[in-house]
Amino acid sequence: MNPRPKLRSPPLPSPSSPPSPKPLTPNLNNKMPPRKLNLKPTTLTLATTLFSILALYVFFNTFIFPNPPNNSTTRNSLFGFREKNTHNFPPVKVYMYDLPRKFTYGVIESYALARGGEKQRDDSLLKYPGNQHSAEWYLFSDLNRPSRERGDSAVTRVMDPEKADLFYVPFFSSLSLVANPIRPGTVVAPGDRPVYSDEEMQESLIEWLEQQEYWKSNNGWDHVFICQDPNALYKVVDRVKNGVLLVSDFGRLARNQASLVKDVILPYSHRINTYTGDIGVENRNSLLFFMGNRYRKEGGKIRDLLFQLLEKEEDVIIKHGAQSRESRREARKGMHTSKFCLHPAGDTPSACRLFDAIVSLCVPVIISDYIELPFEDIIDYRKIAVFVDSNTAVKPGFLVKKLRKLSMERILEFQRELKKD
Repeated sequence: MNPRPKLRSPPLPSPSSPPSPKPLTPNLNNKMPPRKLNLKPTTLTLATTLFSILALYVFFNTFIFPNPPNNSTTRNSLFGFREKNTHNFPPVKVYMYDLPRKFTYGVIESYALARGGEKQRDDSLLKYPGNQHSAEWYLFSDLNRPSRERGDSAVTRVMDPEKADLFYVPFFSSLSLVANPIRPGTVVAPGDRPVYSDEEMQESLIEWLEQQEYWKSNNGWDHVFICQDPNALYKVVDRVKNGVLLVSDFGRLARNQASLVKDVILPYSHRINTYTGDIGVENRNSLLFFMGNRYRKEGGKIRDLLFQLLEKEEDVIIKHGAQSRESRREARKGMHTSKFCLHPAGDTPSACRLFDAIVSLCVPVIISDYIELPFEDIIDYRKIAVFVDSNTAVKPGFLVKKLRKLSMERILEFQRELKKD
C-alpha cells in the first residue's frame, strides 16, 4: 500500500474488542494447489489479489476505455496498468455459479417492471440500469465472454468446479437492494407488479448456497460475493463473511466481517461524461467545485461544516444537489471548469464523486479519514489527489489557502497523471 498523508484506519479497538487479523503476504513463488477442502490463507490472498486485477481490468475497459482498439492486448490504462498478465503468475481459476435466473437477469427484470417496463422473452434484451454499482453486471458479463476474447487475463473461468481456486456467486445484490420502490407492508403493488423483497432474495440465496457441495466443503472461504452498495447483503452478511467480499468500502461492515486481508475495494463507475480536452487551467476558472447532498450521516456530517466554510469563498463553487439528469449536467460543467474537486465522505467513507473527478481531470481533494481506495497496491493516489484529514480541513481558511499555494506546474503534474494512458 502507498503511504498517504491521512489516517488509514479507524482508531485502535478497546481492550474488549477482538484483535484484528495480521496481514498476510502471499508467497508469489508457490504454485496454486489443486482445489481441496482448505486453501491456505496465503494462496487465498494471492487468488483474491488476482481476482481484483480482473475487476480493475473490467473497470478500465468499461468506464475509462469503452472502445479499445482492435488487437490491443498490452495497451496501458489510466494508471499504467496493463491488461496482459505480464508477471507470469498462473491464472486464477474461477468457477462462476449458474445461479437461478431470479438472482441475475430476474433482478434486472424486476427493477424494470417496478418502473413500468414489460417482461422480456430474451434475456439479451434486458439492460442493466446505469448506476454507480454496475460492477456486478460487468464482472458477470466479462466472465460470460468466450475464453478467446479474454486474452491474457489473470483470471480464467473454469466449467469444472473441481478445478476452481475461487467460486464466484454472481447475485446482483446492489441492484436487488433498489429493485422495487414498493416495500412489503407499506402499499399494495399495482396490478401485475409484484412486491419485490430484497430480504427474501438474500435469504433465498443463502438457502440455495447451503445446498451446494463446494460451499459446504470449505465453509465459504473460497467464495466471492460482490456487494458494492454499503447495504447490499446486509441481512446475511454474517453468513457470507468468510468469503471474499468485493465492496466499495468497509463503512457498514464490522471488523469481524471484512478486512483488507481477504476483501477487495472496487471503484464506483463515474456518472458524468469524460473530459475530452487537454491538460491545462486556461478554461478552469474555479478553484474548487463540489455538488452533492449537503446532509449525510456518520462520517459524512463533515459536509455541512465544509459548506459553511466554503460557500462564501469567491472562487469556490459548492452546491447542494440530489441525483438527477440536470444535476449531472451541472456537475459535469463544474468539474470540467474547476482545478480541484472536493471529495468528502458520504454516509460511508467513499462516494462515486472521486471517479467523476478523475475523468474530468479535476484534481480530487479527498477528505475522508478512514477511506480505503480501490487497488492501492497498484495505483499511487498521491500522484493524482490531495489528501486532507477531516479535523484539519474544517479549520477556517486552511483548505483554500492550501490549494491556492499549489503552483500551476504542480496542478499540471496532477492532470498529466489523471490523463495518462
